[in-house]
Amino acid sequence: MIIVNQGHEFITPLTPERGMQIVKNIEKIARTCYRSEDSIKEGSAEKMVRALIRRGHGAMLEHESVSVRCFTDRAIANEMVRHRMASYAQESTRYCNYAKEKHQCQIKVIPPFEEDKNPQAYQAWLRAVTTAEESYMQMLEFGATPEEARDVLPHSLATEIVITANMREWRHIFNLRTAADAHPKIRQLMKGILVDFVTNIPVLFDDIVVAE
Repeated sequence: MIIVNQGHEFITPLTPERGMQIVKNIEKIARTCYRSEDSIKEGSAEKMVRALIRRGHGAMLEHESVSVRCFTDRAIANEMVRHRMASYAQESTRYCNYAKEKHQCQIKVIPPFEEDKNPQAYQAWLRAVTTAEESYMQMLEFGATPEEARDVLPHSLATEIVITANMREWRHIFNLRTAADAHPKIRQLMKGILVDFVTNIPVLFDDIVVAE
């Protein structure tokens, strides 16, 4: 068994230059509503997009999307797919056989918290996921298929999930999943992704307030 941490990577290349192009595209699209394309000039895109956000004209933000690959656990992935205005591709426990060499013949898990936060609870978790892995491997040895053996796998099982969402939905995700009442692990994951969005497309995301 391998213990890993959460993380993410962008499938859609995201740089300040790409971010600026996204903002310019949104401006050009939005100005169709007013037939004010002749007002496009240096600095007008940022002003227009901030005005769209302030006025709640979020439909214009739906014309641009970004794909992000997330490394998290099954429980957090189950929360993420509740966002209906997005598309997902997730590692399948029906078809992935973790007894194979490509998976290093073991499962990967993400701990619920750092061991030093609560050593006794951490050890209880570790025993549980170790037993789950042993049972999974035994079921496969006894002839069960991966989709049958997966029934003993824990919520802590690491998974990859790709999320493709438009700019309006990403804003909604960040507002919801970085709030104080969000699950600590999903808040940690989304805060990391938000930092990259703010760095590369600040005009679209720098107004989002993140809970500490």
